[in-house]
Amino acid sequence: MTHRDAPPLSGSGIDRDARTRMSDDTLNAAWQEPQTRLLRLRGPQVLVLAGPGDYVSLALHPVVGDRPSTSLFLGRWEGRAVFAEVVDESTESTGSTGSTGSTGRVDPPGTEWRHPFDFSSNLDRTERELMTTALALSNWHASHPFSARDGQQTEPALGGWARHDAHGGEHFPRTDPAVIVLVEHEDRLLLGSNVLWESGRFSLLAGFVEAGESAEQAVVREVGEEAGILVDDVRYVASQPWPFPRSLMLGFRAKLAPGVHPDDIAPEPEEISELRWFTRAELRSPVPGLLLPGTLSIARWLIDGWVAEGSNPDGAPEDVGAGS
Repeated sequence: MTHRDAPPLSGSGIDRDARTRMSDDTLNAAWQEPQTRLLRLRGPQVLVLAGPGDYVSLALHPVVGDRPSTSLFLGRWEGRAVFAEVVDESTESTGSTGSTGSTGRVDPPGTEWRHPFDFSSNLDRTERELMTTALALSNWHASHPFSARDGQQTEPALGGWARHDAHGGEHFPRTDPAVIVLVEHEDRLLLGSNVLWESGRFSLLAGFVEAGESAEQAVVREVGEEAGILVDDVRYVASQPWPFPRSLMLGFRAKLAPGVHPDDIAPEPEEISELRWFTRAELRSPVPGLLLPGTLSIARWLIDGWVAEGSNPDGAPEDVGAGS
């Protein structure tokens, strides 16, 4: 599969500037630079500037006062230092018309608190990376306030890229690798519907990599567990950070193993409610009620690329039918 672009949320021009993270002095100096900007988060929501039509961009504030120890240093965008700040979900105002939240910062007119699923497809790729990094770090801090060694409270360090415990131990952000696989057979693509989803929603099969297992082994195991079939010719395609809450999606392609019949698929009943083979035509023009993955996901990116292989000579991805 030939792709002109990386999956959504993957890569851009952010300089992570690891040297600045290494001390409070360098972080404080970066905070005080005149062009430094701040991205605000509230739980899973991000403060954005909404304009006419579908226009949306991250609402990046000038910084105010001293640098909080809980601020997250995201790196530099075109030379400007960018930090993120997590505000209190329970006390922060919704702030869409210039209100002041619990942090004392004013949300400018025209800004809104929105979930990334609602707007990220319209963001500049660099803004997506800033947002993804900020969410990944904030989700990790929220779920790991205590040391796994002794259960004691830990404190943020290195501009949010670590936490330190009372004994000097360092704890670093956790990322859980997961595989997601495009299984194909004779110009048809296998999609499954999770038991927790609404009727009609289908996506690629996926699952977490287990201890002592390679990503390729995980592909074979997950397809075997969820669909009851054996695949081979497992090939890596691309990866995507997925900070909901802290995954790294590893995209693969695979084919039915020799001797396996496509009708042998059998959904694992506790996880998969339905499995179906789809043609490119069915995915290009979905029937009413068929819901495909949202455009932010690597699942949709892989599906779009596969559909495009059958329609564009150069294999360039094209958008397929409705998704959310």
